[in-house]
Amino acid sequence: MTGGRAGSGVRLTDAQRLAWLRLIRSENVGPATFRQLVNHFGSAGEALEALPELARRGGRSRIRVASVAEAEAELALAHRVGARFVALGEPDYPADLAAIDAPPPLLAVRGGSQVLIDPAVAIVGSRNASSAGRTMAERLARGVSAAGFTIVSGLARGIDGAAHAASLAGGTVAVLAGGLDHIYPPENEPLLAQILDAGGVAISEMPFGWAPRAHDFPRRNRLISGMSLAVVVVEAAARSGSLHTARFAAEQGREVLAVPGSPLDPRAEGCNLLLRDGATLIRHADDVLEAVLPLAGRRGDPKAIEEPPSPPQEAPAMVDDDARRRVIEALGPTPTPIDEIVRHVGLTASQVLIILLELELAGRTERHGGGRVSLLY
Repeated sequence: MTGGRAGSGVRLTDAQRLAWLRLIRSENVGPATFRQLVNHFGSAGEALEALPELARRGGRSRIRVASVAEAEAELALAHRVGARFVALGEPDYPADLAAIDAPPPLLAVRGGSQVLIDPAVAIVGSRNASSAGRTMAERLARGVSAAGFTIVSGLARGIDGAAHAASLAGGTVAVLAGGLDHIYPPENEPLLAQILDAGGVAISEMPFGWAPRAHDFPRRNRLISGMSLAVVVVEAAARSGSLHTARFAAEQGREVLAVPGSPLDPRAEGCNLLLRDGATLIRHADDVLEAVLPLAGRRGDPKAIEEPPSPPQEAPAMVDDDARRRVIEALGPTPTPIDEIVRHVGLTASQVLIILLELELAGRTERHGGGRVSLLY
């Protein structure tokens, strides 16, 4: 199998990278909001200038905008630990991750670039893994890696660690839930050192200095599935993070593969549920390769962020208080598709999008997958 292909994007200038980092680290700016802000205003720098007024119009008097000093300090910390920030659209940003809904605009990366470019397969599973489960993860990782695929996992205990260790020679990516300087669990720091020494990579979308919390792990799992052609679940309980990863994979149009287990073993219950619901049954590495080899040459279309700089394609949308009222009235606690809101309120898509930006920056709305939004009470 031939190796992966690098993206064709243009690299950011140092000034642009600093502005991107400031914008994504500013209050209430997530990946989807970041993309809309940059595409609407033409650059991260222009979007930063607009943040306070947008938040004010959304109903919030002040919003925290990351300062130049804060961003420069994070860049300096990244440099000290041998890390860098890779931007969406740059050649070494993972191609399949770039194609998901709201990909991270910046990834903090330690290690080389090639394993980020090669097509990838995720192997995940129980932290409290059985000996048989660890052996299965090792065999799958070794066989799939030998065929030219990067192995992606979350550096957790159990199945994740076994998959990473077995794929060192072929290249593996550890996706972290916290900052790159907060390794979790700490006992896997030696494994991460082995990954990096072998030419593998550690990535995170979280800031340096960020200690992972419970709700950060689903964000990590979304990246694990997003940068992979398929997710293989080796062992998983009925309620586990591995099933979240499988759900993200299905939402992102990726293959979901699972290793069956005994109905008497609670660590196999999640895998058996996935198989019942249509996941592909995996017995050995050849089963994984049969599922992913036809996909390796078909990489997704990236979600564009139009920078390096291009001016806005249209004049800024003009909205008034009546327009804002109509959009707020159309929202509720149930996530609603944005195009449905546009049809309901009788405003242009640009007007609705700018109002939603105002409300999100003011902390009054929440974004959901599939282009949906809900009102926070």
